[in-house]
Amino acid sequence: MAWPSALQQGAPLCRFSHHHVAVFLLTFFSYSLLHASRKTFSNVKVSVSKQWTPSAFNTSAELPVEMWSSNHLFPTTEEATLFLGTLDTIFLFSYAVGLFISGIIGDRLNLRWVLSFGMCSSALVEFVFGTLTEWLHFYNRWFYCCLWIVNGLLQSTGWPCVVAVMGNWFGKAGRGVVFGLWSACASVGNILGACLASSVLQYGYEYAFLVTASVQFAGGIVIFFGLVVSPEEIGLPGIEAGEHIEEDSHRPLINDVENEDEYEPNYSIQEASAVPQVKAISFHQACCLPGVIPYSLAYACLKLVNYSFFFWLPFYLSNNFGWKEAEADQLSIWYDVGGIIGGTLQGFISDVLQRRAPVLALSLLLAIGSLVGYSRSPDNKSVNALLMTVTGFFIGGPSNMISSAISADLGRQELIQGSSEALATVTGIVDGTGSVGAAVGQYLVSLIQDKLGWMWVFYFFILMTSCTIVFISPLIVREILSLVPRRHARVLSD
Repeated sequence: MAWPSALQQGAPLCRFSHHHVAVFLLTFFSYSLLHASRKTFSNVKVSVSKQWTPSAFNTSAELPVEMWSSNHLFPTTEEATLFLGTLDTIFLFSYAVGLFISGIIGDRLNLRWVLSFGMCSSALVEFVFGTLTEWLHFYNRWFYCCLWIVNGLLQSTGWPCVVAVMGNWFGKAGRGVVFGLWSACASVGNILGACLASSVLQYGYEYAFLVTASVQFAGGIVIFFGLVVSPEEIGLPGIEAGEHIEEDSHRPLINDVENEDEYEPNYSIQEASAVPQVKAISFHQACCLPGVIPYSLAYACLKLVNYSFFFWLPFYLSNNFGWKEAEADQLSIWYDVGGIIGGTLQGFISDVLQRRAPVLALSLLLAIGSLVGYSRSPDNKSVNALLMTVTGFFIGGPSNMISSAISADLGRQELIQGSSEALATVTGIVDGTGSVGAAVGQYLVSLIQDKLGWMWVFYFFILMTSCTIVFISPLIVREILSLVPRRHARVLSD
């Protein structure tokens, strides 16, 4: 088994400058802040549900209907919960549509402008949704729906932009490790959002929205003044120019060549003084790239499961076990801890193998077992946290790898390298398709839970995880078979 050249020689560590560190940290924390604001909504669902129902106003005394009818939206908490699931679905559908659009825009406009605008504008919408409406005691279903549609569109600018910026700075060698570690930004954001929300929840859910929106707005300002979107912007050579001397780095992890022995890299090196003429790839061309459609469909199923944990885990812990909302928020962090470890470790293994699909397949098979185990978790916080971490490792890890390292591989294929920009567009397609699946899933989760109970929700998760494996099965078979001649050739050479 060959180690990636990046890991053998330590080359990337030598090439990394303070610019690489700054880009890594700025993109990492910018998306962490976006995810923290989303996590806030999931962490305050119990409080919001109580505020939107008569019980929040009619518990201490028997008050006439007229005194609380103007403040409540729903007659029961069950209907409020179903509406919260509807808001999740609305957000994810608008987020999915926005991803397809944002990816195209990101390949045509300055990524720094797009990212900064999305962060600041989204922060303002969240402030109005969660804080201003509560301060003014203004409750309206259609207003909430409209705000959450706009928020989904604005938040969609984040992921395609940050992945494209990272793809501009970090090459293929060791990308699984770098992107595996970097993709923890979503999980770190979840942890940050949970901590911020639980710390001020005692004062009211509106302050949870206020804190996360303020921090996100400040982050958008920092991005506008501090992010450098590509090495060429400050006169440094691009990653293609820096990698042409490393043969393995130009052997794509995702390509349409059946026999790797017949693969011959076609280098196109521009002079340093030449100004590259970038032509953005079309949406249809990006969809036709090898691997884009299978991974997009697989991610639709996997993101449904991952985002269901993201949106519903604190509510499930509070609703199913009767634990306090703040305790459930803090306990849900362990799912993200598992995702961080899983994404980094599985990215490293995929770099060693120089193949992504087999690593994904093994992790997803084990994820099915972990879902079965977690669905039968006892009413014990320590055991629940352990099973939750294992589940996050096998579900969150593959989800992080598809949305980051694999998307970057797909957008930097040899077929389009040096002729067009596709990274943000491809990332938008993969994550957009995933968000469509996640959007449908959030409504189905609330519906299945209401009609059949939580156990059937976990059966649904197992089915979707199995579908993920089915969609990438042709890639799994091809990549496993390609390892055989490589190993045979290495034995003969030794």
